[in-house]
Amino acid sequence: QVQLVESGGGLVQPGGSLRLSCAASGFTFSSDRMSWYRQAPGKERELVAIISSAGGFTSYVDSVKGRFTISRDNAKNTVYLQMNSLKPEDTAVYYCNAGAVPWYWGQGTQVTVSS
Repeated sequence: QVQLVESGGGLVQPGGSLRLSCAASGFTFSSDRMSWYRQAPGKERELVAIISSAGGFTSYVDSVKGRFTISRDNAKNTVYLQMNSLKPEDTAVYYCNAGAVPWYWGQGTQVTVSS
């Protein structure tokens, strides 16, 4: 069955960095686009970044451009989100999502940016 397991979140000070990972199984990862979403308290889930199946195309929401980088390792069935220059408004639960099974969500990983 499909599994998406996010990890790497935590508490970080403003200006700090985190690297999120999402281990995927149960579908053909290397053929599928992958995305990162986030949901802050009291807000709707929003798309943060997307990467094509081979990694040649990426796109970001304006608020993270220049600070976040999405990447993937198809040999490890894993997608990453490198987050630099973190701001308090980046605080949220972060989820990865697979284009082939968009209805499936993992447990997410909490990112808290606070001094």
